[in-house]
Amino acid sequence: MTESNDRPWLAAYPAGIPFDIDPSTYPSLPSILDQAAERHPDHPAYVNLGVALTYREAADLTKHFAAYLQSLGLEPGDRVAIMMPNLLQYVVTLFAVMRAGFIVVNINPLYTSREVHQTLRDSGAKAAVIIENFARTFERALPDTSCKHVVVTAVGDLFPFVKRTLVNFVVKRVKKMIPAYQLPQAVSFREALEIGRRTGFRPHEINAEDIALLQYTGGTTGIAKGAELTHRNVISNILQVNAWISQTFKEGEEVVLTALPLYHIFSLTATLVFTKWASTMVLITNPRDVDGLAKECVKWNFSVIIGVNTLFAAMLRNPIFCGHKFTRLKMTAGGGTQVQKAVAEKWKAQTGCNILEAYGLTECSPGVCGNIPNAPWDGSVGVPLPSTRVSIRGEGFRDLGCCPDGADPQPYTGEICVQGPQVMRGYWKRPEETAHVMRDGWLRTGDVGVMNERGVVTITDRKKDMILVSGFNVYPNEVENVIASMPGVLEVGVVGVPSAKSGETVKAVIVRKDPTLTVDDVKKYCRTQLTGYKIPHVIVFADSLPKTAVGKILRRELKDIQ
Repeated sequence: MTESNDRPWLAAYPAGIPFDIDPSTYPSLPSILDQAAERHPDHPAYVNLGVALTYREAADLTKHFAAYLQSLGLEPGDRVAIMMPNLLQYVVTLFAVMRAGFIVVNINPLYTSREVHQTLRDSGAKAAVIIENFARTFERALPDTSCKHVVVTAVGDLFPFVKRTLVNFVVKRVKKMIPAYQLPQAVSFREALEIGRRTGFRPHEINAEDIALLQYTGGTTGIAKGAELTHRNVISNILQVNAWISQTFKEGEEVVLTALPLYHIFSLTATLVFTKWASTMVLITNPRDVDGLAKECVKWNFSVIIGVNTLFAAMLRNPIFCGHKFTRLKMTAGGGTQVQKAVAEKWKAQTGCNILEAYGLTECSPGVCGNIPNAPWDGSVGVPLPSTRVSIRGEGFRDLGCCPDGADPQPYTGEICVQGPQVMRGYWKRPEETAHVMRDGWLRTGDVGVMNERGVVTITDRKKDMILVSGFNVYPNEVENVIASMPGVLEVGVVGVPSAKSGETVKAVIVRKDPTLTVDDVKKYCRTQLTGYKIPHVIVFADSLPKTAVGKILRRELKDIQ
């Protein structure tokens, strides 16, 4: 088979984008920061709440903190948990853990103590770095785990003395955001840095095949599992994404608004991509404060933003954001879940910039596909990235091929499967789960989609989210997009619920923009856009939709909303 038949999407690549990348370009993830620090030592690297670390300062701090971790007697390959929002300390800790030869275990700071305990137990983390705001939750999660060393940080710990004192006082004494906790073995972040300065860092040789991250995900089964992402996996994805978007970027000049939490792989890899570019990353600690986020947008006049559908929608409703003139914005990247057409169109009208929709998953570090930069929104996720192969598979793991133009897409719709250097090594200590998703060198994503003759991939839905109505497949994304296009709708989530008549039926939970919107209005509109079995039979109005920390709608919780 010729390369053009094997990878039809290559014909769509703009000039200058390579078909393949070389994963050996960097020996490890910390080397990316080191190279940026060598080339742009005094350039602002990471900014949080008005305080900047230069690339030189960031690199030096990671060495001090890595030295502290080495002083604990940990062995190469031991796991270190990080539990904090977007702070300067997060970036320092991330690179320090990897620099010392240990493995990062990201923990969502909004987790319950049960969820934290499960992650600590499964990963076997021996140390953790946490923000004091959630120390009580961590304390409750700690018993019966391997975690013996805890570093606690306060929001302002890397700020200059006066601002540090003021910010930490306000957070603790004025806003009373720090609950009482007891972690007698805990060391403060600043104390740990001082210990590291005194002891000195001993360089550790990192193998590209060493695990860099244990990134926990529900995967295709809903059971939390740690995806083993090696340095080579993540470096590969950095280089793939870099090749894809680099045509208009300038080293040392871009400003990236980092609103999504860094403990999520989408935001984390994006930040590493722009670290390679020696960009300035503005870290947003609380993206739910949309006014605060909008003010940062105005202040920094950013050139890049990474987000998800719900974040874009919230920003488009904010008068501060909508009053801003976008003179530098080069790229808006959307991922995590499908960007709705109505949101994409409003974003383009407001900012003059198309949303570059991409597709990925934790198991792929995460990038798999992306739209051509600056292409208008078309509902697809574009074509596979360099060095990536995508195959649509049906029953018996049969390759369904590409859907010819004008043909019925249903026979060509199946499970999206991926090959590439960014695909994880496997699930941590779960060989059966790994075998379930890995077949003949392909990762079975659990996502459903179709590929056209030009190699453009369109996501139909999650395999597990598909609704079966009287034998007919209904994909929630399609129904959500239709309802979201109604002028009176602010947000919508769709899920399948049991039905005695049809097995399942479609349920829509809607947040209204227009308080006079009725169930009949919605059904009448849907009848003009959807075939009968796709029309929601159950429609509920709610004040808000349940979401994950990165804005994904929690469909399983929609079932319980009455």
